[in-house]
Amino acid sequence: MTEPLAPSNANPLDLTGKVALVTGAAQGQGAEHARTLAAAGASVVLTDIQDADGEALAAEVCAANDRAGGRAGGRADAALFLRHDVSSAADWERVVAAAVERYGRLDILVNNAALWHTAPVGEETEDRFRTLLSVNLVGPFLGIRAVLPAMRAAGGGSVINISSTAGLTGIPGHSAYGATKFGLRGMTKSAALDVAADGIRINSVHPGMIDTPMIAGVTGGGEDVRDRAYPNVPMRRIGTPDDVARLVLFLASDASSYVTGAEFAVDGGLAAR
Repeated sequence: MTEPLAPSNANPLDLTGKVALVTGAAQGQGAEHARTLAAAGASVVLTDIQDADGEALAAEVCAANDRAGGRAGGRADAALFLRHDVSSAADWERVVAAAVERYGRLDILVNNAALWHTAPVGEETEDRFRTLLSVNLVGPFLGIRAVLPAMRAAGGGSVINISSTAGLTGIPGHSAYGATKFGLRGMTKSAALDVAADGIRINSVHPGMIDTPMIAGVTGGGEDVRDRAYPNVPMRRIGTPDDVARLVLFLASDASSYVTGAEFAVDGGLAAR
């Protein structure tokens, strides 16, 4: 077991001594969450079903930590990748136990893993609907339930559920996906009340159009994707993974110590219309 460093109180965004678990961390938005939390000093457990990308990211995070002086414990201990099916309760028990065994505690959970599929409601299938529910909603439920003992033992913690603007407003073609993200938003609020007295905070983040591989088919991709104008977005630009990760860092840190049961849109103003 690696002994975590003592947390620093000088900077409320400093996560030194904290341990974070990020699901769906092998690429895209999840990878940026992992990099950002590790850069702030946290030891990070990365989970995904994409083994090669996950292992590569863990090595990248460890190397970056080592170059920065090893605030999270040095090259060998800054990050750990574990294969993880978020729809499996047994997998959740295994990865939480591994995180505690490796780092001695667990303070932060980022429920990021999700599937995205669109279809008009009349063309949606029961199998696809159930698959999205299993990953996007049952997965975070299992995760919250699994981390509670470790977070209580640590004296508190922060859970960040990555929802979507599709969890704030109706979007054509999103009956299945939107149902999961509205459900995650509602579960966040109720669960936050259940565990507030334990010092565990649960909040939801609702990204809009963010430049990740998940939406490359919508944007068309290309090197200029972030330079284009997006007239449907009030701020006229696409979001970046860093835009979301900075908010996740805030919610993971002591800077948000009095924030729970809240929802935060990161969408360039889309949900404000």
